[in-house]
Amino acid sequence: MKIVLVGPTYPYKGGGAHHTTELAHRLAAHGHDVVIESWRAQYPAFLYPGQQTIDAPEGEPFANVRRELDWRRPDGWLRAGRRLRAADLVVLTVLSPVQVPAYLGILSGLGATRRPATATRVTALCHNVLPHERKPYDRPLMKALLRRVHAVLTHSEQQSALAGELTPAPRRVAVMPPHLPVKRPGDAANEPDGVRERLLFFGLVRPYKGLDLLLRALAAGPPQVSLTVAGEFWGGLDETRALIAELGLTDRVELRPGYVPAQDVPGLFERADALVLPYRSATASQNVWLGHEHGVPVIATRVGALADHITDGVDGLLVEPGSVEALTDALNRFYAPGEPERLRAGVKAVDPDPYWSAYVETLLAP
Repeated sequence: MKIVLVGPTYPYKGGGAHHTTELAHRLAAHGHDVVIESWRAQYPAFLYPGQQTIDAPEGEPFANVRRELDWRRPDGWLRAGRRLRAADLVVLTVLSPVQVPAYLGILSGLGATRRPATATRVTALCHNVLPHERKPYDRPLMKALLRRVHAVLTHSEQQSALAGELTPAPRRVAVMPPHLPVKRPGDAANEPDGVRERLLFFGLVRPYKGLDLLLRALAAGPPQVSLTVAGEFWGGLDETRALIAELGLTDRVELRPGYVPAQDVPGLFERADALVLPYRSATASQNVWLGHEHGVPVIATRVGALADHITDGVDGLLVEPGSVEALTDALNRFYAPGEPERLRAGVKAVDPDPYWSAYVETLLAP
């Protein structure tokens, strides 16, 4: 089967690029003829305030990549659609409604203007059907896209139900498989060597991820415990610094704003007793698996798919979302004598192969 994945790959960074790249490798390993149709310019800078690209790949790049799509060139969207008519399956990787105009242009080039009236099957692979922090145009844009594809693939039943509000197209659900950065020779090993009395908040910092809740819980929790916050801030950095000062946490919180290169990730987890994910909302996330891959338990809220990958009291702790009190209680429970060591002993690295086999089977189902 000739398959075209439309989405980000190296030199773009982040989970979407990792997922697209690994999916291409997995499909090619199944014997399919795979091309990634990627971007030379994916978003305008004002819509994506973080660092968009990286200088060195964080995994094995996929060889068969075409980088011609440009958010500034609608003529290129149409050309791409005409070019993709030779494919058996086109997968549109949907990370944001901002991509929808380009995808509608591609669909127009394919011949799907009002409904999926094209011989080439088109699947919308939705990392999020709608954003966590929504704009008025998000819903109509996604409705316009999802009504023009043959099928929608989401990563949870909740997201599938949300897609069902927007389109009558068939919907499929597959658990997002692990697509973690490849460990390299010389990466730090996270061998247990006692309690470090340090927690880690890792990844993109946006309001829905609840860093403010964690800071308030830290102030009310075990006084000897510190926190490292490592990741890009999409706004709110000054407000975060002000909150840290207000709570008297200046000496206990280390801020490392900015994208964390893959080679620096193991060292961050090496210093931490646990990864904390205090999200107010979530869909699918790699961060639980990332923590477990580096040998640390995860303290997370019961939102989205986070709870699906944590066994409460075995390899982490689960708490209700949006509650400083519940998160404070979890920190106190985690740092009870012997608990960090016990929970660390329960952590097991994930085997990605069964997840990917099921994912590819669901994606390719007729």
